Amino acid sequence: MTRFVEGTVRVSVPATSANLGPGFDSLGLALALRDTLEARVLPAGLEVEVAGAGADEVPRDESHLVVRAMRAGFAALHADPPGLALRCHNRIPHSRGLGSSSAAIVAGLCLARALVAGGGLLLDDEAVLRLAADLEGHPDNVAPALLGGFVISGRDDDGWYAVPSAVDPRISAVVFVPPTPVQTSVARGLLPDAVPHADAAANAGRAALLVAALAGRPDLLRAATRDLLHQAYREPAMPGTLALVHSLREAGHAAVVSGAGPTVLCFTDGPAQPIAGWSTGPSALLDLCPVGWEAHLLAVDLGGARVEDQQP
Repeated sequence: MTRFVEGTVRVSVPATSANLGPGFDSLGLALALRDTLEARVLPAGLEVEVAGAGADEVPRDESHLVVRAMRAGFAALHADPPGLALRCHNRIPHSRGLGSSSAAIVAGLCLARALVAGGGLLLDDEAVLRLAADLEGHPDNVAPALLGGFVISGRDDDGWYAVPSAVDPRISAVVFVPPTPVQTSVARGLLPDAVPHADAAANAGRAALLVAALAGRPDLLRAATRDLLHQAYREPAMPGTLALVHSLREAGHAAVVSGAGPTVLCFTDGPAQPIAGWSTGPSALLDLCPVGWEAHLLAVDLGGARVEDQQP
């Protein structure tokens, strides 16, 4: 018989940026902007409270994405709680290309696992990754949301895989978040069914270079983040985003569309000492934020999803 833990379980999950230019549907990075969620088992019913980003847009019933993910987690654990209370404090902007849906999915699965006594033994991170990728449809955001840091992920004949890779500690990112969202389905709908072989080959080379650049050659980040596979095709849905990417890159910065957009991510050396030969300090970048947009300097989040101290 399933035993549930007493009291409230708290989980936090980072924002993520996928693609990073050439790594379409395969490269993802966790960023230090976290949603925090709390849940507890009730005798009956469902209570959902939401504050922060997207609070006026998300449902408060079984269709809430966190609740759906929790149900999937409980099913995998062969558990059926009589009732649930969920409280979400969202900091990750919705529909902006910063992994809000992946954070919700990973958080829901981690909450379910934490609410079941011994859940961590019954559902390890590999199983959580599989469930999360199945729910999301691809692993490039859910993998870094779960594991933290920079992750290379995909699917082969054996199923989903995710491999963490090194990130130079000097690297952080500035994200430019526009006021207007773009749905991922709209951005994906603009992609062609086929691309020129030369473009695909060039992107493969850039994606490989990006792994090396993030690991210890940040001076190569601008070259490594050039994309020919997806960003230009999405310009009709987010002309302001692509205009900012072009202007930043022309000024020498390693700027990309974050995920499916419309947020722009620009790699920087962060608040520490400048990287030799690479002048993309955060102060100068923050000053380039368009009117009406928001700019945030974010460290790479190495912690991934984590269960906070349990509350009585």
